[in-house]
Amino acid sequence: MTVPSRIQYAGHERAVEIRSLGRREYEPLWRSMQAFTDSRGDETPDEIWFTEHPPVFTLGLNASREHVLAPGDIPVIQIDRGGQVTYHGPGQLMVYPLVDLRRAGLGVRDLVTALEQSVVDLAAQYNIVAASRADAPGVYVQGKKIGSVGLRVRRNSSYHGLALNVDMDLEPFTRINPCGFDDLEVTDLAELGVTKDLSEVARDLEPQLLRHLGF
Repeated sequence: MTVPSRIQYAGHERAVEIRSLGRREYEPLWRSMQAFTDSRGDETPDEIWFTEHPPVFTLGLNASREHVLAPGDIPVIQIDRGGQVTYHGPGQLMVYPLVDLRRAGLGVRDLVTALEQSVVDLAAQYNIVAASRADAPGVYVQGKKIGSVGLRVRRNSSYHGLALNVDMDLEPFTRINPCGFDDLEVTDLAELGVTKDLSEVARDLEPQLLRHLGF
């Protein structure tokens, strides 16, 4: 995921633009999501951004810093999504759905379910049994978390989104209580035997996302 690109899909009522952004610093891209959301109009097509970030810990709006145990030299940023603390870094696929929820006929829970089920179906494509959990948003394989979901809705539109662990250094997760759970283990696709790189996983995930988001 090094070359920015865009693909447009258009249906009878809704259009979506897919952007592959390569590796981007977290905070500037977060600000870009906010700006897009604040400036969009009723006719603005939805967008889905694929990216990855340099190492960073992010804290949700109401997150407790007591769950940041030993960040070391990794920056910690307080942001405006829901949820507790999580880690983003190279080898983790970030998916940001910038969707007009009212136009899409989706509630927040519908959007969370769509993101989770997209990962569950992707995992099944790789012969991995994954599932969501009613008590904690995200996707899990044998009790270990492989995908996280955190969203913000403003002006009836969503930003932030999904983090899928593809092939990354998992050690920084030991420096926090991931998502506020002190006993939560994490995994990635590589640990489960998937040898595809980030770009290949993004291509495989894209049709699942489009289907579950109703495009």
